[in-house]
Parts: sequence; C-alpha cells; structure tokens
Amino acid sequence: MDEHDTPATAVDDDPTLVFLKVEEAARRLRIGRTTCFALIRTGELESVLVGGLRRVPVDAPAAYATRLRTAQRAA
Repeated sequence: MDEHDTPATAVDDDPTLVFLKVEEAARRLRIGRTTCFALIRTGELESVLVGGLRRVPVDAPAAYATRLRTAQRAA
C-alpha cells in the first residue's frame, strides 16, 4: 500500500485543528509530499514555521484549490 492508499486518520477529521503537517496537507490535496513542499517553496501554498516545524494552515489547501480553479476558468 503506498501513501495514496492509506486511509484518512482521525486527525484529518478533527475540527479543532489550526495547522496541518505538510504530509497531511499533501494528503488533502491528493499530491505527494515532495510536490507539497515545492508548492510551499514557491509560495503557492501558504505555510508557517512553528518553532522549527513547517506547518500549513488548515484552510490553505482549500484556498490553493480555489485559486487553481479560478485561474483555469480564466484561461
């Protein structure tokens, strides 16, 4: 079973989350971890440092998807 076949964990359903791990954000976007880090590096996907840890705001994956859809409709 690869990373795309793993079932969602209870963490994915927690409505109290403020930040996601990069791996959790990648899973929500159905992309790989490396691709997710590339989106963060280019600024396309919002992220913050908490201590020394990279975290993605819980609403950032949906905002990224919305921007993609808007850009593709305009093209």
